[in-house]
Amino acid sequence: MQHASGDSSLRQYAIITGNYWAFTLTDGALRMLVVLHFHSLGYNALQIALMFIFYELFGVVTNLLGGYLGARIGLNRTMNIGLGLQLLALSMLLVGPNFLTVVWVMAAQAISGIAKDLNKMSAKSAVKVLRPAQNSTKLYRWVALLTGSKNALKGGGFFLGGVLLSLYGFYTSIVIMLIGLGAVWLLSLKYLKADLGRSKQPPKITQILSKNTAINRLSSARLCLFAARDVWFVVALPVYLAQQLGWAFWQVSGFLAAWIVGYGLVQMITPVLTKKVHHTHPSGTLRYAHQTAFRWQVALLLVPLAIAFGLHFYWHNAAVLVLGLAIFGFVFAVNSSLHSYLILALAKTDEVALDVGFYYMANAAGRLLGTLLSGWVFLQFGLIACLVLSTILVSGAAYITRTMARSA
Repeated sequence: MQHASGDSSLRQYAIITGNYWAFTLTDGALRMLVVLHFHSLGYNALQIALMFIFYELFGVVTNLLGGYLGARIGLNRTMNIGLGLQLLALSMLLVGPNFLTVVWVMAAQAISGIAKDLNKMSAKSAVKVLRPAQNSTKLYRWVALLTGSKNALKGGGFFLGGVLLSLYGFYTSIVIMLIGLGAVWLLSLKYLKADLGRSKQPPKITQILSKNTAINRLSSARLCLFAARDVWFVVALPVYLAQQLGWAFWQVSGFLAAWIVGYGLVQMITPVLTKKVHHTHPSGTLRYAHQTAFRWQVALLLVPLAIAFGLHFYWHNAAVLVLGLAIFGFVFAVNSSLHSYLILALAKTDEVALDVGFYYMANAAGRLLGTLLSGWVFLQFGLIACLVLSTILVSGAAYITRTMARSA
């Protein structure tokens, strides 16, 4: 596999990060536009959740096959393909109101899901290729910076989506995003290095399923974690804030945006919060990282349970949600950043695209599960049930992580 070094590595890292930022901004804005626009048209939580089924489902397939594709044709090409597909998805939403049906939006979201996971897989894998060899501290910091800044921008995208919808309406907002992302795509085609991350020995299609026990377990824990987040955050929470608490669109999008920005900032400083993870002797780094992740997951499972109790006993619902979300976001961000480091630390450099693709396939499966449950459980049983289910899912992640810490 081709490695970059020195100033070249930093330039390529900057280009990849810029691409990832631009994509994430439009992706967050698009999600908020779809949720709030269709809620205003009278669609219920389950119908809105269904619009994102293919977004998440195709993300599962894309991560599985995208790693294989990246290893064969290079991560620069898979990243640029992702940007191009997002432009196509945005263009599909410019049809007239009569054609903007649930099925059509599902199709556009399917393409957007493919685009997003091609982009993410490419960016995360490229960090492993570009980082200085055998430098776990640098690897941890780079992946934390990339992941954290991306999520901060996703929060900005949520806020942007709500503001654009309020100021310009649905269609003009889509056009504005198309123009901005199109310019980024053209720059990326010109400047992103050819064959970045391409394997010397092209992998066989049979290699897409991981045979590494540690990566399989880490992927299972990741699935549980992100299902636990999205089971109440993706659809149930914004609809609850608008329906039950009477918040305006800009208030909903602004609040969720602030949450995600804070979440991203915490991810960026996670190496400082967990500095022993990369300061221990190399032979003990992974064991300590697993143990640290387990402790943070135990802390995480208490948060949605506490929020559920607060809502059940009517302890100032708005205050309970705001404070609870702040705590949940902080603890979840540390967990997510630790996981992002662990997959790159465990992945083989020459097979990084395959390993990372498999891992983020599990991530997408967790989001899919969480999204579906978020709409259905909220519609049938309410937000408290979503929070209890979140607690159960985090418990599953903690159990798996505990087994990894013991065997590391």
